[in-house]
Amino acid sequence: MISVTIKPSAELSVLISVTLREIKTTMKKIFLLLSLSVCITKSNAQTPASRHSFTLSANDFLMDGKPFQIISGEMHPFRIPKEYWRQRIQMAKAMGCNTIAAYIFWNTHEIKPGVFDFKTENRNIAEFFRICQEEGMWALLRPGPYVCGEYDFGGIPTYLLKIPDIKVRCMDPRYIKPMTEYVEHLSAEIKPLLCSKGGPILMVQIENEYGSYGNDKEYIKTLKQLWEQNGMDVPFFTADGAAPYLLEAGTAEGAAIGLDSGAEQADFDCAKKHNPDVPSFSSETYPGWLTHWNETWARPDTNSLKKEIEFLFSTKKSFNLYVFHGGTNFGFTAGANAAKPTEYQPDITSYDYDAPLNEQGVPTAKYYMLRNLIAKNVTYKIPEPPALIPSMEIPAIEMKPALSIFQLQKNIPALKSAQPNPFEAFDQNQGLAIYKTTLIGHKSGKLKIWEPHDYALIFLNGQFIDTVYRDGGNWEVILPKTTVKDPVLEIVVEGMGHINYGQYIIDRKGITDRVTLNGMTLMNWEICPMAIDEKFIQQYVSVATQYDNPENKRGIFFKGEFTLSTTADTYFDMSAYTKGVLYINGHNLGRFWNTGPQQRLYCPASCLNKGQNKIIVLDLLQLEAKPVKGYKIAEGGLPLRH
Repeated sequence: MISVTIKPSAELSVLISVTLREIKTTMKKIFLLLSLSVCITKSNAQTPASRHSFTLSANDFLMDGKPFQIISGEMHPFRIPKEYWRQRIQMAKAMGCNTIAAYIFWNTHEIKPGVFDFKTENRNIAEFFRICQEEGMWALLRPGPYVCGEYDFGGIPTYLLKIPDIKVRCMDPRYIKPMTEYVEHLSAEIKPLLCSKGGPILMVQIENEYGSYGNDKEYIKTLKQLWEQNGMDVPFFTADGAAPYLLEAGTAEGAAIGLDSGAEQADFDCAKKHNPDVPSFSSETYPGWLTHWNETWARPDTNSLKKEIEFLFSTKKSFNLYVFHGGTNFGFTAGANAAKPTEYQPDITSYDYDAPLNEQGVPTAKYYMLRNLIAKNVTYKIPEPPALIPSMEIPAIEMKPALSIFQLQKNIPALKSAQPNPFEAFDQNQGLAIYKTTLIGHKSGKLKIWEPHDYALIFLNGQFIDTVYRDGGNWEVILPKTTVKDPVLEIVVEGMGHINYGQYIIDRKGITDRVTLNGMTLMNWEICPMAIDEKFIQQYVSVATQYDNPENKRGIFFKGEFTLSTTADTYFDMSAYTKGVLYINGHNLGRFWNTGPQQRLYCPASCLNKGQNKIIVLDLLQLEAKPVKGYKIAEGGLPLRH
């Protein structure tokens, strides 16, 4: 080896020193970049960062192998204005919930046979669950295909009722085929949002309260397999009443047992006896209850609720509050109940449910009771509630008659039929239909409709005779004698919501069989269908400019306009009207009826415009226009605090 010593000049020493510092600086930068790259790579390897294992043991739900108590609040995306999804979820978190449960309504997403919509308006359920995750909340998916939920036909598409002898919630292939398509389309939306993929969804429910309806175990097994085949690789659960026969008929092998409700130890003992290998939980703990038209508001006892929650915490049981926040049955989405063939109990438009968070998103006394109770029993910090949604009053709006349904009838081609057909036969969900025939033979006497689904107005030679309401089974009116040679009978029928629960859910609208006069079956009908949905209103009613009702018939559309300098939520008071539907700027806010208890219809700010606004009221019975006013709160609601 030869050793050489070089003595640099002063200038060269400075140059070497500067170069070494630059090399060191560059190396530091490279090291930092490499370190950051490693961190990013590790993060991506766990992305979404919340990828977790959620499994079932014999007694517990396990998050990454450790017991996890589900404290869930239920809300339904389609019943809530999309712009308020985040605020409602934040309110649930601020009450102490760690999970959001949500029904998905099949008939809301299959907008016509074979055509699915998961993107428009508030149908974007993937976005709803992403917001849940962004807010640090887990989720329970309740996709049906039947959900009940006081929703029209329990979430099943009513186009199936066009099939005369269709059977639902069973292995009827005419039901299984469209149901399979629904499962496939929904699964494509949901798969990336499962906790196994890093999303918030912990479990998927199979059907809903099936033991209260049927006992086709092959159907339940098939449905579970369909979800599995379409990538649902998280645990499943069912939901049934806590009785042996309900659990035997409604549960699925390997699925957690949801109890509607699990209120005491005997309920959980019943579930454990049925299947000791899976955990059970209260899948529907009821802080409130539903309300039908012509009832008083449901106001369940808060003390009973408190005792139930204390029991669930003391026994470390998971639970889901049905509902934490109900929202609104906008349009014609409200369902109905019937415990016997002649009974019909339609649900009101509001789905306030006397829940902890009311229809407009305002916390109630129950909210604060539950918040305090949950805070005492959890280890995590509960955040403060977010700001409330603004509300406003709207001064009285002057209304004028604009169009009658009989005036409108002239513009709609009539369908001819030997016997009356229900709405579904001509591809109409709800709304109205005018059934018209000429009386031959009997021309007065006892008229009977078999069956009026759900509310009918009878006209003879243009003169209003009487109304017939489905509930109670009294479907007869007396037609007076007439001097007209060929009397014309017209029957206007309104659909008020398909039955959503129990054995009578095959529930078509309109006249479902025949009409008799003194026992004689009346033939040769003309039927004028009127969907009176938002598309119909835009096409026929919004453009009407001249009111023409020479016979002074019922069934009048009233119009008004009002100007706003700002927008906020409001409640339109319909107590001056009788029975019908309210539309604001083309949005169908739902039904009103002076039988009560609901008199004010919730209108979110998104339905209002800065500047000019238009209001349309269809009243089936009233002839005189009355002003309409907007209020800050619903009947009996809490004052808003800003």
